[in-house]
Amino acid sequence: MPRVLALFYGVVSYLVFLATFTYAIGFVTGLGVPKHIDGGLAGPLLPALLVNAALLGLFAAQHSVMARPAFKRWLTRFVPEHVERSTYVLCASLALVAMFAWWRPMPSPVWQVETPALYWMLHALSACGWLLVLVGTFLISHCELFGLRQVWLHARGKTAAHLPFVTRSLYRLVRHPLMLGFLIAFWATPHMSQGHLLFALATTGYIVLAVKLLEERDLVAMHGEAYRRYQREVPMLLPLPKRREPVGSVARSR
Repeated sequence: MPRVLALFYGVVSYLVFLATFTYAIGFVTGLGVPKHIDGGLAGPLLPALLVNAALLGLFAAQHSVMARPAFKRWLTRFVPEHVERSTYVLCASLALVAMFAWWRPMPSPVWQVETPALYWMLHALSACGWLLVLVGTFLISHCELFGLRQVWLHARGKTAAHLPFVTRSLYRLVRHPLMLGFLIAFWATPHMSQGHLLFALATTGYIVLAVKLLEERDLVAMHGEAYRRYQREVPMLLPLPKRREPVGSVARSR
């Protein structure tokens, strides 16, 4: 793939992600988008439940499979290594687009907060969750996480080496602040419908299982005792006190 074309592909993939991520905020919060998680005409509960569960499963499968080292090695037999991450980002965005397009509303309320102060407090907490996700990406190199660094360096005739991640700031509090941000964003809502509850429960279960069983297994395989020590010193998702020793630099694979 020519360098200019690879750079164009990487930038387009990132822009698709940026648009999709922005829409996802509105989709979950129900603010500022034409179709959100409770928008549209509600149909029978069981078909909606099955369709939505399938869409969530598709998204989880895409994330789980394409993020594994074995799949990355297989994929780079067909696409250049410098666009592998951009391809993952593009596929993840398309899986989200499918969810936005085919999600079926299940609007029956589970809880509804009417008190103005608490209503806006929950929206503010949700916004903090989304902000935590964004800040977390920059702490571990936003451009590398979304494939821009790889295609940019390739366009300049350089090879992108994995950047070391120093466990500072948010990463001294929890090992996965991005995932914590998503959990806050998904659960902090003044209006919890059946559909939103399904979304929150499914994504929470996926985050906990995928992080514990897949991502951290890969990180231990890559970094060995250095990452095991990090696991002992820093909690996974909840910033609860833990006995700490000095934490050094840990390269983080995403």
